[in-house]
Amino acid sequence: MIGYVTLGTNDLPRAAKFYDALCGELGVGRMMEFETFIAWGEHGGGAGIGLTKPFDGNSATVGNGVMVALEAKDEAQVQRLYDIALANGGTDEGAPGDRGGGFYAGYFRDPDGNKLNAFLMKAPE
Repeated sequence: MIGYVTLGTNDLPRAAKFYDALCGELGVGRMMEFETFIAWGEHGGGAGIGLTKPFDGNSATVGNGVMVALEAKDEAQVQRLYDIALANGGTDEGAPGDRGGGFYAGYFRDPDGNKLNAFLMKAPE
């Protein structure tokens, strides 16, 4: 299974503010931090997220079709994560709502243009 996801950034301090806010809502903080890299998560916990300036020294770019999904505990948290993202320099890619089949999600991009969502899979009724 996935251990962690790493996204590129061209402005680590700006992006760190965005991810500090999102990950704080999810109950995790920074677990590793270097001059060009920060990771959020919990030792022994679920998959974490890392943010880095590209190793090759070139500009970070967005992967077309790439998205990171953040699992929320309920619809209210999906909304909070979406709102936090927009309040911290993120942009809207689809307001929270039912997407069908028990899938509830809100979509947004981080300040570097990386696409994320906050989602909840509801049990069938």
